[in-house]
Amino acid sequence: MPRDFADAAGSRSDLVIGREESFGAAREQLTRGGSVLLHGPAGIGKSTVLRALAAEYAPTAHTVLRCSATESESHLPFLALADLLGLVLDEVSPALPAAQRTALESALTGRGESTLQRDGLALRLAVLSALRALAVAGPVLVVADDLQWLDPASAELLGFAARRLGDTPVRLLCAVRTEGPETEDAEYDRQLRASPPDTRAVRLGPLTRAQVSTLLDGRGYAGLHRSTVRDIHRTSGGNPLFALELGRALAESPAAPRPGEPLPVPTSLRALVLSRLEMLSDEARRTLLVASAGARPTPALLHAAGRENAETETAQAAALGLLAPDPEGPTVRFAHPLISAALYAEAPAPERRAAHAALSTAASDPIERARHLALATTGTDPRVAARLAQAAALARDRGAPSVAASLGLLAARHTPADGTPGPDERRLTAAEDAITAGEQDLARDVAREVLTRATAPGERVRAWMAVIEAAGQAIGEVDAVFPQALADAGDDPRLLALVHYQLAWRSLVVQGDFAQGREEAAHAARLAARAGDRRTELLALAFQAQSETLMGHPDAPATIQRALQEPQDPRVACHHNGAGSSRFRWLVMSDRLAEARSTVTALLREVRRRGMAESEVHYLRFLAETELHSGHCGRALELSRESLTLARDAGLGEGAGAMQAALAEAAGGDPDRALELAREAVRRAEGDGDAVYLSRALAALGHAHLAAGDAAAAVRVLRRVRELEAGAGITDPARGRWQGDLAEALVRTGEPAEAMDVIEVTRAHALRLGRQSVLAVLDRSEALVRAARGEHRAAVARLTSARERLAGLGFGLEEARAVFALAELHAERPGRSPESASYDEAARLFRRCRALPWLRRVEAAVAARAAGAPAVPAVEPDGLAGLAAMERQVASLVMEGATNREIAARLFVSVKTVEATLTRVYRKLGIRSRVDIVRLAAGRRPD
Repeated sequence: MPRDFADAAGSRSDLVIGREESFGAAREQLTRGGSVLLHGPAGIGKSTVLRALAAEYAPTAHTVLRCSATESESHLPFLALADLLGLVLDEVSPALPAAQRTALESALTGRGESTLQRDGLALRLAVLSALRALAVAGPVLVVADDLQWLDPASAELLGFAARRLGDTPVRLLCAVRTEGPETEDAEYDRQLRASPPDTRAVRLGPLTRAQVSTLLDGRGYAGLHRSTVRDIHRTSGGNPLFALELGRALAESPAAPRPGEPLPVPTSLRALVLSRLEMLSDEARRTLLVASAGARPTPALLHAAGRENAETETAQAAALGLLAPDPEGPTVRFAHPLISAALYAEAPAPERRAAHAALSTAASDPIERARHLALATTGTDPRVAARLAQAAALARDRGAPSVAASLGLLAARHTPADGTPGPDERRLTAAEDAITAGEQDLARDVAREVLTRATAPGERVRAWMAVIEAAGQAIGEVDAVFPQALADAGDDPRLLALVHYQLAWRSLVVQGDFAQGREEAAHAARLAARAGDRRTELLALAFQAQSETLMGHPDAPATIQRALQEPQDPRVACHHNGAGSSRFRWLVMSDRLAEARSTVTALLREVRRRGMAESEVHYLRFLAETELHSGHCGRALELSRESLTLARDAGLGEGAGAMQAALAEAAGGDPDRALELAREAVRRAEGDGDAVYLSRALAALGHAHLAAGDAAAAVRVLRRVRELEAGAGITDPARGRWQGDLAEALVRTGEPAEAMDVIEVTRAHALRLGRQSVLAVLDRSEALVRAARGEHRAAVARLTSARERLAGLGFGLEEARAVFALAELHAERPGRSPESASYDEAARLFRRCRALPWLRRVEAAVAARAAGAPAVPAVEPDGLAGLAAMERQVASLVMEGATNREIAARLFVSVKTVEATLTRVYRKLGIRSRVDIVRLAAGRRPD
């Protein structure tokens, strides 16, 4: 942009005009040691504010790391990471473990294999360790502009580290472009979730007309008519960058516009840029065109592309304000990305092709060379198409399926109609890459396009499969596809195998019929074996094994072994619907938690290496499930939140992610949040018509109700789960592990007979299948039944035995729950046993698990015993029924006479949180004070 823009960072008047509140909020956050995310549309002033804040706070930091991405280079893995850490690599390397150091050096230098192919975890930890190592010497400030164009690999690594920095003195000062209200919130929310937890988002919006007038006056464009300023404001949309350029163009115009006439300049930055390009020599303009076409233009690249006088010509452009100096290196940096886009768009097509042709040999990266070759070529060319297909395969191997999809579509465009493979075959390959990358919308659109013209059965069935895969859990929405796919498949066993494999999923998801799904999968496996399609055979066998495992079918172990036999397809082996996933599920249900953890960790590492977005979402969730069973509630909460974040970003498996996050929140986080997430999971399952996850989502909701102390609600929900699973033929209680919760809730609502029925029916299945952890939990539940019947000695024996068995199996949280139940049982007969020691042991185990909601329940029980009140009221006052879980807890403690400070200490929240919660309680109950709550407890109506 013009020189004035380059100097804008140093101009305080520019910053304060219309930016006082935003700048002040960001300054306050940075002063507190927090991080800031600036967001708004292009040209709104984000980079200017970012540079000014960085200049102001850089002296307070020992190390300042910078990166600024561009759209054209966003597909190059680790580029932003190199910008951030390249200059400090030698400084931090000695502080890193060998594996992390090797991974980081490989990523930053490009030497050796991609680290994502070997050990993505090492690289993630290396970035985190590097930031921590830098912070040892003093505070670190990370300045990152244009986050929306950060290459995905760098964005993931930076987000991974940011979420785990904790109290480490590292601040992030970032800016992200958000275009339009329909995408703005989603984009900055996505970036905010990848930032440190204390990040403050600061939005930069358009200026008012008065602010535009002040801005123009301050920059020397005073004296303009009010109507002209109004036109400038309207034309610029309040964008300060556009407004200043329009003001500049008007000041340079020989004649002012007449009132009512349009401005004598184009109404977009693109046109203004082109007027400045006319001041360049033809050769300089060609050099800038090559730079605009390149992913990361440098003088060396421009020389290799034939621009012999690149330095002189870029200096001329810089003098006109078209280029800005890059303090971090020799990159040819446009003052604004729109300049590059405008330059490229206005260049004649032959000149653009010539620029790409030069770059197709000058670029060092083979993927980049292939892309330039495609853009330099018109029409079909089998040689170019083959190069692009090879580049797509390379991108796929690098773990960049999204890049592979775009290259595949370019390959299809250059493939002759009679080529082998044909253009539609390459489009379908691109669609499959898009599905791997989590770009379901692109995959569906490509497949639908192919279906409009394809006549070959193989291509049509493959396209139908892409449409079905793109539907995800909402497979019921494409129900009409199946008859068409079967018709196209004819009697071809290979094609029929593909269709019947998807029919197996339909039986499971839409109809909730596990037996039918198993039969369809077995049929698909036989068809695929007859056709020699090992990939489909493996997928079908894995599905069959999964169904049998969940059904409690005795053939499940044998089917898993068949699915694991060689030869294997590497992508199927690590896919979330492959044999590895089936084996993981069997291990978890068989109480082999250590093996399950190592299995899913290896699978997660592999799908991350391959860039398999949907599988990564599922495996993070699976790992969270394993950690939760093991009693590692903090780790489970972290993993489930990460899985849900990825699911929301990609629009994949959000219902399943919400379900697992609800369980983790109930165990180690916020019970109210657990209820919110569980309800979301139920809504999504019902909306998708997903019978598979509906019962699991309801089980999570029932558990969340029980954890929040609402046994009656838990009973209502879990009874429905029991009906659903009985109808679906699910007999293995280790699938959802909700039976113990239902029995406990039934005891608490005064229905021990039904609780015992649940226990006996479930125990029969658990004994048949050898589900030892389920049996131990059932014994814990039976102890509650026996206690309710007055059989104290038998109850204690059951609980003691259950605790020992759960400890031996490694189910830490369930063990702690057994100890807590034992403490409550002792508390009912205080003369018989040392109840305080029992409560202390329960508290110790819950602390070890980081099960904070359960720990609060122990603290509340101890406090209630000390005050002479029952630990768990037999009947909750009717007036509290409509309150949220936290509100009920606070109100109940008020009824016991606890002060706000005491309540805060017991519930591990702040006094302000207690005060805010009480305000909501007063509003909901229509009362005015704590005295009114006490009156409710006494059964009296408040005055």
